[in-house]
Amino acid sequence: MTLLTGFDQPIEQSQSAFRLILKALSEPGVIVELPNCPAWGALNAASTAVILTLADQETPLQLCVDLKSEQVLTNIRFHTGAPLATRQEDIHLAVWDDQLRPAELSALPHGNEVSPEFGATLVVQVAALAGSHTLRLSGPGIEKQREIAPPLPAALRAYLLERPQRFPLGLDIILTCGERLMALPRTTRVEEC
Repeated sequence: MTLLTGFDQPIEQSQSAFRLILKALSEPGVIVELPNCPAWGALNAASTAVILTLADQETPLQLCVDLKSEQVLTNIRFHTGAPLATRQEDIHLAVWDDQLRPAELSALPHGNEVSPEFGATLVVQVAALAGSHTLRLSGPGIEKQREIAPPLPAALRAYLLERPQRFPLGLDIILTCGERLMALPRTTRVEEC
């Protein structure tokens, strides 16, 4: 299987990508761009950058079927050493496309009262980060309110609006499209406009 490039300048690019991902997580709904990042197979550049930046040998991953090609798996193993999770409760980072279903969302680890940090980070590749179905965000990192309109899979939209787990439990969600991403951490309240 062909190895694809990772970051051209691994230290500088991973530090830059980390700062941009942190900015997105600390300012929910703000779109950040991760320029000059590789894309592996069906993984877009922003999803690839998140994996290269956040995954290592101690980060069990889950990939949806449509993203789990041998080429992607080979490059994840080579560039990050991250293993595929063998049990649902071990997943730290999950990467899905827009075919995400409710059962898959509820099966991800949401943390517990003692250790909420064990909730997974979910990366969802979407067709765009702006569309016509507006949502209102509030919470930490948002001065008053912020409106976003990404076209979300129905299951993810329902999850964000209903938040089945009480804070601090939940998922940190990163939406990716091309070289851009937006984050919706578990601390963010999402409402219909």
